[in-house]
Amino acid sequence: MRSKSIIKEKSFRFAIRIVKLYKYLISEKKEFVLSKQLLRSGTSIGANVGESQNAESKADFIHKLGIAQKETDESLYWLELLRETNYIADDEFTSMKSDASELLKIIRSIILTTKQNNKKKD
Repeated sequence: MRSKSIIKEKSFRFAIRIVKLYKYLISEKKEFVLSKQLLRSGTSIGANVGESQNAESKADFIHKLGIAQKETDESLYWLELLRETNYIADDEFTSMKSDASELLKIIRSIILTTKQNNKKKD
């Protein structure tokens, strides 16, 4: 249970950072396409984590977290693209990448543990 609340909190905090970055990109950098993609994927992580906590089954729980994992990967892609096209600075990228990588590790760990626990019950 504890790991789920940690992931919920961290994914929510990450979503807040994404929204703030999006607002900066559209107002200061006048970048509307890549930033919108990042906004969608970066805020979707927490939404899917939240949905996983109301899953109807262990399979549904794993599926929702699998989506969150994919959205985290996608967010990393958009962050890298924004850095390489000089829309965000290296330090901002490094900070956001660190948060996203931490989320990814936690999500993968929860998925793996849940799958292992399911096998033990079978």
